[in-house]
Amino acid sequence: MSQQDIDHSIQEFFSEHPTFLSVPKEDLDDLVLWIKEVCLYTGLQRIIEEVDAIMGIDPTLDEKAILEKAADRIIESLGADGASIRMIDPVSQSMVFRGSCKIPPSELIPYIPIEDSVSGQVVRENRAITVSSLASDERFKNRDIILKQGFHSLLAVPLRIPRLLLPRGEEVVGSIQIFFREDNKRFAPFHVLHADLLARRLSFVLAKRRILILERINACKERIASAIFEKLSNKEGIKLKNLFVSLVPMLEEYLHIKSWSLFSISKDLQFIRLEAAYPIDATYHKIGYTYTVGNHPYFRIVLTGGEPYGDMPFHRIDPAYLLIKDPLRSELVTPGIREFAEKAGIHSILVVPLKVAGIPRYLMVFAATEQKESFSLEEIELLTFLGKEIMKASRLEFLDDLLHDFKNPAIAIAGFASRAKKVLQSENLEDVRKKLNDYLDIIIRETGRLQDLAITFGAEGREELLDLAAIARERFMMNEMAIQASGKSFIQLPYPECQDPLTVYCPRFALERVIDNLLSNATKAVPETGGIIAMKCYREGNMACLSLRNTGEIPADKIEEVRAGNVKGRGLNIIYRFVQANHGKVDIHCGENETVFVIKLPLSAGEGRQG
Repeated sequence: MSQQDIDHSIQEFFSEHPTFLSVPKEDLDDLVLWIKEVCLYTGLQRIIEEVDAIMGIDPTLDEKAILEKAADRIIESLGADGASIRMIDPVSQSMVFRGSCKIPPSELIPYIPIEDSVSGQVVRENRAITVSSLASDERFKNRDIILKQGFHSLLAVPLRIPRLLLPRGEEVVGSIQIFFREDNKRFAPFHVLHADLLARRLSFVLAKRRILILERINACKERIASAIFEKLSNKEGIKLKNLFVSLVPMLEEYLHIKSWSLFSISKDLQFIRLEAAYPIDATYHKIGYTYTVGNHPYFRIVLTGGEPYGDMPFHRIDPAYLLIKDPLRSELVTPGIREFAEKAGIHSILVVPLKVAGIPRYLMVFAATEQKESFSLEEIELLTFLGKEIMKASRLEFLDDLLHDFKNPAIAIAGFASRAKKVLQSENLEDVRKKLNDYLDIIIRETGRLQDLAITFGAEGREELLDLAAIARERFMMNEMAIQASGKSFIQLPYPECQDPLTVYCPRFALERVIDNLLSNATKAVPETGGIIAMKCYREGNMACLSLRNTGEIPADKIEEVRAGNVKGRGLNIIYRFVQANHGKVDIHCGENETVFVIKLPLSAGEGRQG
């Protein structure tokens, strides 16, 4: 409306109103001038100040604080008596309480339906709605507030965020309910417009906050990518546990993390295996252990569904994640997790699935010391980005492990092929036929191991009942031949002392890898001045033990790091992960110029294992 339109409207009102018909024209002109220069100017000035106050709210505050500060300003501007803010929750299809001003949160219903409610209608129709008498309006659900607070009328306005900032294109994201104690209140169009204007300015503050969040998330993504690239460029290759240590602090501004776990998921979605965790000694789940999804409700819901999406008092089921808001009271938590959460001071648990072509392939579990009610799409996007980068890193770590283990069968094949060639040069082949046959059997077996390494990129084989003593003896003899082929005559190799049978339940391929790495490390440790490598296999209670003693001593300042598994060598990392995955133990003893390395694995049923 132009200045001329305002003048014309005021003059037309005075000229048609009976009260002012007898007023002299000069007086009417003075009255019109006063209204324009005093009333309109003062009113516009106050509205500008109110808009500036809303726009001046710090966008770095959390959303609840921003909403409540704005509600306080709106109440003061409109002379209202209280306000509440509700936002759309697309998961539960309800209007969720997000804050209030001059109304105790306990007196407001946490969730009300989008359909058949005042705040829901505001969102659906994207317009302000007035209720002159709350007592007679069936759309208003919270009848207690009329009695406790004495509210009798309501003005509700939409809360919007510009479309360009929303991934799915919505604009209206909630509503502000402004309460008055006056009954049968008449809401002038100016009052409605006034409230709507202030709510629109609040929307820009929320938009600025979202922009800042996106900037922080993008910056965090860049830091994550840089950290992973730095690890990849390291000559030692990538190790997940070291990567976790460097990445976890980057998430502190989004989630105060107590522990973080990464699981792989079986193709049938029935089992999950813990691949990595941080810190290792502060997680409930054990690295390498396989869990049955059906025995853990929080895993089952994320992977297979079974419960509708929604926000419940103690947990929130979202299409993108599962949040246990109170681990001590949520029925989705197992007794073991509940006990762990209580001891560790964990107040919320977040489970995020990582999907490939829409199918969950990995799970991330975050245990936090703060109690979170929900996560924004941007926060989940960041955590998902992190998870996918970790997935890539885990594959690279596994590839590094395989490349590391290629050398053992490759050395054996080369050595025994050379021996076989020398044997073939004998004038009487009948005399050496058995030896040649043995050599070729070894070459065939080790070639098969190379094939296994090449095709077993995603797993280490199926568990089976194995005789630890027999396999250890076989790998010891293989290592002995490799030592002889390399000309290391300074190493003495007494025949292994093995107690048969020692039946364990684990993948053969993985067990052979571990024993080969133990023997390889022991061989490297023996000094050229001479020494010994001796193996023993025996029972100790319900454990099968493999002991490897070699000349050469681990430096005193390094022994504790080795015992804790904090080692640079990839071979020792492979050993520690296998032992942890199979519920075993590692012992290391150092004497005078001697090291004894012992791995202990549970005996299988029938061989002394308990439970």
